[in-house]
Amino acid sequence: MTDVAAEIIALRCAVDLAAATRRGRLAAEIREAREKLTPSASSQPSFDVELLRLFAKGRRSSGPAMAVLGGVASAAAATWVAIDAVLIWLALDFAALGVAYRIAGKFLDAEETMLDASRWRRKFVFAETLQGIAWAAIVWLVSQSGDPAARSYALVLLLPVAAMNATISAAVPAAVAGAMTPMTVATLSFLRPASLSDGTLPLIALACGTQLYFMFLARKLHRASLEALSFQTEKDELIAELEQAKASSDLARRRAEAANLAKSRFLATMSHELRTPLNAILGFSEVMKGELFGSHVVASYKEYSNDIHASGQHLLMLINEILDLSRIEAGRFDLKEVAITLPHLVEDCRHLLGLRAKKRRIAIEKAVEPDLPRIWADERAIRQVILNLLSNAIKFTPQGGTIKIRIGWTASGGRYVAVRDSGPGIPEDEIPIVMSSFGRGALAQKNAEEGSGLGLPIVKGLVELHGGSFTLKSKLREGTEVIVIFPPERVMDFLPAVVEENAGSRNGSWLRRESAQ
Repeated sequence: MTDVAAEIIALRCAVDLAAATRRGRLAAEIREAREKLTPSASSQPSFDVELLRLFAKGRRSSGPAMAVLGGVASAAAATWVAIDAVLIWLALDFAALGVAYRIAGKFLDAEETMLDASRWRRKFVFAETLQGIAWAAIVWLVSQSGDPAARSYALVLLLPVAAMNATISAAVPAAVAGAMTPMTVATLSFLRPASLSDGTLPLIALACGTQLYFMFLARKLHRASLEALSFQTEKDELIAELEQAKASSDLARRRAEAANLAKSRFLATMSHELRTPLNAILGFSEVMKGELFGSHVVASYKEYSNDIHASGQHLLMLINEILDLSRIEAGRFDLKEVAITLPHLVEDCRHLLGLRAKKRRIAIEKAVEPDLPRIWADERAIRQVILNLLSNAIKFTPQGGTIKIRIGWTASGGRYVAVRDSGPGIPEDEIPIVMSSFGRGALAQKNAEEGSGLGLPIVKGLVELHGGSFTLKSKLREGTEVIVIFPPERVMDFLPAVVEENAGSRNGSWLRRESAQ
């Protein structure tokens, strides 16, 4: 017993370090996701680092396209601006683009735990403002030529630049403002008296309106990015919670398996430890009650020895029932299947319990359909099922009552055994209780009926091991009926024929051996 107790304690104290680490990591992810989803003072979830990361990725991926656009713009501007001024502007544009590209690269390479969102946001706004100033400079240079076509070109050039900046910088609204403000100021610089006469006023209005529209579009894209990040975080939180639930379920399963193993070993040890002295108690009490070595001097001693023997048998039966139920629940109850005649088996059980029923003046009636074939089942298990059902029926049937046993075919071709008594019945809400392990109804407790509450669970388990079904029907003051159904596959007429190869035949023919009837 000491070894078993030590093993149980060791199993309970064993901790899966990997599972604990995983649960801690999942808990941290869930906590982080919930912190992101918690509204801040601005009533918006906090996704500063994620938005900056979207901005940095967009700036890195758009760098080559912006460089090509700058080259095309400078080549076209050379028509109205001196080549040296165009080259200087192109160098400044590439420098501003390089600054933005480098800052974005450093941000993406930095560790997330070391990032200061506000500081990096200021850097990105500065880089975008530099690019906005660079594009405003080319507009100003082109407008100095005084050619109406040049001013038209400059105004049209601002449209793709504004569109690209609005879509790339939408994740950081301050960066959009930094890039668009210099270009808007450059556009307003075209408002001169000459613009009223050369027809550029509509283009100026269109350019200004487009700038405002792109700023509004950037705001929309920013909100869409926030919603997408919020959905992604909620999904990550849900996945983390599911993984945490799975980890907890796995841990509970491992603990249950360990507890079940400890229980099985405990029952095996207890069975050995209890049965050894119990056999001595039963043996000596049987010798004493039989007075094999002489009569008792005191008559009460014989009565005491009978009580000792009956108590020992009851304890042995209880131990056997607990072990049977434990094996059934663990799936370790091996069926020794043979062909049995169900009516004969029921008659044996009826005869065995006949004396007990006769003492209480209970009549046991049996109705059997004719020509019933044998079934393929474990004879000891089916005998235990019938004995348990009949014992319960006799126990709860009042004196002078009736027990009816019916055996026959089911509609699907299976076999059934039904035991119905004329007892007080079981309340409907107590049926789950009596079907549970160690469960006893109110009537059994009130009448102090002997029993462990394991009979029906064992019956149900044994029937299900045979692929059958167990049904209990009861009504108050009408009695209880228990129906055990065996599937058609258990009936001998439905079993497939066994085909064996006759190794001794000269022509290699096949012999068919029909199953025993």
